[in-house]
Amino acid sequence: MSKAAWSTFELMAVAAAREIANGEVVFAGTGLPMLAALLAQRTHAPESNIIFEAGSVDPRMQQLPMSVGDSRTLLKAAQAAGLFEVFNYVLQGGRVDVGFLGGAQIDRYGNLNSTAIGTDPRRPEVRLPGSGGSADLAALSKRTVIVARHERRRLPERVDYCTSPGWLSGGRSRQEAGIRGGGPAALVTTMAVIRYRADSHEPYLSSYHPGFSPAQVQSQTGFKLDLADAIETPAPAPEELAVLRNTVDPERIFLR
Repeated sequence: MSKAAWSTFELMAVAAAREIANGEVVFAGTGLPMLAALLAQRTHAPESNIIFEAGSVDPRMQQLPMSVGDSRTLLKAAQAAGLFEVFNYVLQGGRVDVGFLGGAQIDRYGNLNSTAIGTDPRRPEVRLPGSGGSADLAALSKRTVIVARHERRRLPERVDYCTSPGWLSGGRSRQEAGIRGGGPAALVTTMAVIRYRADSHEPYLSSYHPGFSPAQVQSQTGFKLDLADAIETPAPAPEELAVLRNTVDPERIFLR
């Protein structure tokens, strides 16, 4: 299928959906993570359970919500709880398999910054919204999937401020810090999918999206990537696109 048949955003949604296995509990936020979770549930992972921050647990939605607090997230939900219950019982209870995250900066080890840009966080060049629940999600999910626009300024060697922990400084540093969750599994961007080596947690280019090359991806990345195993990201299947466009988001709330 040619690149003209789908958008980069659609490819990202499909790539993110493929990170979800059947039967897993998925903590999804507004936007692309929501599309990915619903697409997975309607294709290869029908028994996956979606959790929303505002309190909906395992809904079976007929329409795409506009946010995690939309009342449509409650349709046929196993539980209509609240933020405290979701974070306390579900997340802290170790029940989240996949948590979706994003940030203004993502460094080589998947640490996220959504707090401040600049060398002095007390006098930042840009003040950002802060953690919300992302630090909890990054620390307690069995693994996380990060979604982001691929720009060199967004992918520095080290984040200016560590809002949400990734693999910290690589190796065993996350485990030695006492962080219980599993850490980042993948970074899905507008150019590529980046993953992390099992022991060192060094980043490597897993795949580059059609229309790009490994060299182009590296040029827009502020840290060194291992390019040895890179392949082209598989294009969305016609069936995936049909479900995404006609069932998940027919009103084009997020698709573009």
